[in-house]
Amino acid sequence: MSEKIAVLVDSGTDVPQEVIANGPFFMVPLRIIFSDKEYRDGIDISSDTIFPLIKKELPKTSLPDGEVIHQVFDQIKAQGYTHVIMVTISSGLSGTYNALRVLGEHYEGLTFHSIDTKNVGIGAGILAIYAGDLIKQGKNFTEVIAEVESKIPHTKIFFNVDTLEYLQKGGRIGLVASLLGSALKLKPIISCNSEGIYYTVAKVRGLNKSIDKTIQLVKEQIGSHKRFNLAVTQADALETAEKMRARLHELFPTAENIYFGKVSPALAVHTGPGSLGVVCQILD
Repeated sequence: MSEKIAVLVDSGTDVPQEVIANGPFFMVPLRIIFSDKEYRDGIDISSDTIFPLIKKELPKTSLPDGEVIHQVFDQIKAQGYTHVIMVTISSGLSGTYNALRVLGEHYEGLTFHSIDTKNVGIGAGILAIYAGDLIKQGKNFTEVIAEVESKIPHTKIFFNVDTLEYLQKGGRIGLVASLLGSALKLKPIISCNSEGIYYTVAKVRGLNKSIDKTIQLVKEQIGSHKRFNLAVTQADALETAEKMRARLHELFPTAENIYFGKVSPALAVHTGPGSLGVVCQILD
């Protein structure tokens, strides 16, 4: 039987909408829960519309609804797919990986494999995009899984956050030490470690130095490698993100792709407004 492979992501992977629209992608939304209303991440609410709401109340975020996941499985099967690679944000930050894996094990008619990216946002999404590219190249299910999983240790996100207030309130602080002296305008740069938990990579004073430091970290990651992808994502920081993209184009003209998008509302709840993420993925 010939394989027809789909890639299923959760909305926290920040895969740009135009990429999802070109297939073979499907998405399940995380849930954003306020005291009086619940939203489906990226469907009922956008990263542009969430910030006025979280100034009044910080919502909880939760796993995709089980019934919704089943509906997406049904949709995948109805479109003739036989195999599904599920790519999620880090199991160290969310229960989505386990929820999809367990539901996949009990669903008949599709062959599933779950990939724990140990990453978040577009750091996870860039691995899903890579899986989609491999599928389009004609790689089989086993080959795609092996190649994507081999790239996990070589995919790194650097998040500049304006304040740690939202990570602290949302309980997602991980190994990020709280910063004393916010009057010093120290800007933390956060990444995910090998267990997929947030930690502080650097602390710098002011936005411009934070951007310079992020670019230095990307340079160190690339080193002498010849093949790599980059990505920029932002939450209420479009101007800064466009400047970052322009600098990356200038400094790394040989990048195979520089993806550009928005932080999902569910992730924006934890990063807060004014956050900027840059991803480097080594391919060779």
